Amino acid sequence: MNDRLTKGILITIGLLAVPAPAVAQNDLHAAPGMMSLQVTTDPSMIECRKLETVNPDALTFLPLRRTFNDDFDDHPLANGRWVPHYAGGAVWPEARYWGGDGSDFKRKTSANGEQQIYVDPRYAGRAATPLGLDPFRVRDGVLSIVASRTPPELKPVLFNNEYVSGILTTQGTFAQKHGYFEIRAKVPVGHAVWPAFWMLADDGGWPPEVDVLEGRGERPGDLVMTTHWRIPSTQKIQSCGFDFAVGDASHAFHNYGVLWEEDRLVYFIDRRPVSDIKVPIGFDDPMYMIVNLAIGSKFFPGVGAVDAQSPPTVAFEIDRISAYQIDREQAQR
Repeated sequence: MNDRLTKGILITIGLLAVPAPAVAQNDLHAAPGMMSLQVTTDPSMIECRKLETVNPDALTFLPLRRTFNDDFDDHPLANGRWVPHYAGGAVWPEARYWGGDGSDFKRKTSANGEQQIYVDPRYAGRAATPLGLDPFRVRDGVLSIVASRTPPELKPVLFNNEYVSGILTTQGTFAQKHGYFEIRAKVPVGHAVWPAFWMLADDGGWPPEVDVLEGRGERPGDLVMTTHWRIPSTQKIQSCGFDFAVGDASHAFHNYGVLWEEDRLVYFIDRRPVSDIKVPIGFDDPMYMIVNLAIGSKFFPGVGAVDAQSPPTVAFEIDRISAYQIDREQAQR
């Protein structure tokens, strides 16, 4: 989702249809305090591969303990877990986030061709007082991040962005090195619709970046999971990822996750491993989580620019977001 991704090389290998997971669907609803995740144990010498078939003899269960969970029974800004914009350093004045010229800074990634601005009830844009715009709705334990066309009278105040939408990050509130990170969500579709759940380094550097889930809004059921890193000798950005076909992703909840081990990253759909990659160089710092609904793109296939076909309103429905740490003591028993 970062604007600097335009400098990278995205390798998307095939469109893999994901079969029914071995885990019972009822088991997927919850984020238990302790969990065992099925992982591969073969040597992680392959840089990037899809796991269409896995040798049963190369599988084991990795014990995990929960370190973060939000079931969204309350408004996401009520508990201090989430920040409604990209975070910055302490040198940035409050006005950069809450109002005045330049306050669109950290509220969109312009170089990607995004045409939304991320708002929250405190955000004022160019106005003198907060606009009270709230893109977050909570109902029956489900958070909806709602993107809607900007009211014409607010366009000058909101830097002429076509849409208002929402982002939530845990930068400054939660970050973790290694472990399992998971979202349970419905993935919205529509022209120019670009939902994502992803991770960045807590030190503010880029890359690394882990895109646990990105939806190609103009290709219903087509989801992509990608790893991004930098080659130190050339400073070039490299990326490797895969598309997956999840036919009912827009109207049924599924779990999308990544396991970050010392030697590999493993991507999961409904807790079934679907791809992995040897951990690239540069994955040294804890990472924080980001969930957002962008509108419009110049470079991401399956997400075009806003036009008359773009929906007036669209929602990214999220049942929960969880994180786990590897239980080393249990794993060694």
